[in-house]
Amino acid sequence: MSAEEVPDVVVRWFRDHIDEIEGALEFTRIAGGRSNLTYRVTDEAGHAWALRRPPLGGVLETAHDMGREWRFLSALNPTDVPVPTPRAFCDDHDVWGADLYVMDFAPGKVLNDTESGEKVPQEARAVVGTSTIDVLAALHAVEPGEVGLDDLARPGNFVARQLKRWHRQAHSSAMDDLSALDAAHDALAARVPEGAVGIVHGDYRPGNIAYSPEGQAVAVFDWELATIGDPLCDLGHLLVSWTEPGDTVPEALPSPTPAGGYPTRGELIERYTAATGADVDIAYYLAFARWRAACIHAGVWTRYRAGDMGADADPDEVTGPEAIIVQAETALAELGD
Repeated sequence: MSAEEVPDVVVRWFRDHIDEIEGALEFTRIAGGRSNLTYRVTDEAGHAWALRRPPLGGVLETAHDMGREWRFLSALNPTDVPVPTPRAFCDDHDVWGADLYVMDFAPGKVLNDTESGEKVPQEARAVVGTSTIDVLAALHAVEPGEVGLDDLARPGNFVARQLKRWHRQAHSSAMDDLSALDAAHDALAARVPEGAVGIVHGDYRPGNIAYSPEGQAVAVFDWELATIGDPLCDLGHLLVSWTEPGDTVPEALPSPTPAGGYPTRGELIERYTAATGADVDIAYYLAFARWRAACIHAGVWTRYRAGDMGADADPDEVTGPEAIIVQAETALAELGD
């Protein structure tokens, strides 16, 4: 999106809430987003910020919550979890028709596909894996009550609620064939684990992290799905977007790991277990994460088909129905007998 397409009222609001602006502002839509829209905002002095807002239409129930993103960023900013510094929040829908917020632009490179993974120096690829796990362990070590997030906890089993939520939203999509998603849902619902309770990012993977040239994770963003729930759901989500030699099914979400040279899933699990002391029985969480990713893809594909992801949305970045079905079938197979 060009600067001309950002409404003047948004530019005025931005100027009113960010102090150090020098000269004209330029708003540039960041390519690659599949959900909320992100804009890099720069001034003539080289200052940079990121502005986030929901999609232009087709918003699913409880999704794309800017207030939730803002709250998690604000709560975690003083902790050991690296997040961009939140700067200003707007809940006045007269500005741009929805909630939006501004944070400092995160330094580093986002590793959201094979091409980006190939650009990482060989000696930094191991660090990408270890630092990604270390940050996840740091997140899961934060007690929700100590950062004012405990009121977000809900009674009942977190995974059971997630199964109900994403199953309902998959059925709100434009997918014609939901039989594979339904079968995997039923198998997962029949063996829900009790689970621990902690902060869950909800979409934790290299595509939502900025890395230094040395491979260190320096900023985690995209907190729209964050909540209080079972932390192992984050680990499962990361692992189904992490490939290694010998894999026969594509990752559930794009990642840098097909480029090779990154730690194995087993190494990631071992490091997470050592850092957290968690008893990790990962099979269920892998299946759940793959099924949930399939449901999310169904919603993204529906918004893309309806033209609600912006004029410059890349069709190559949208997972279609056939690939969604493969992921759901794989989730069912991963559960075993």
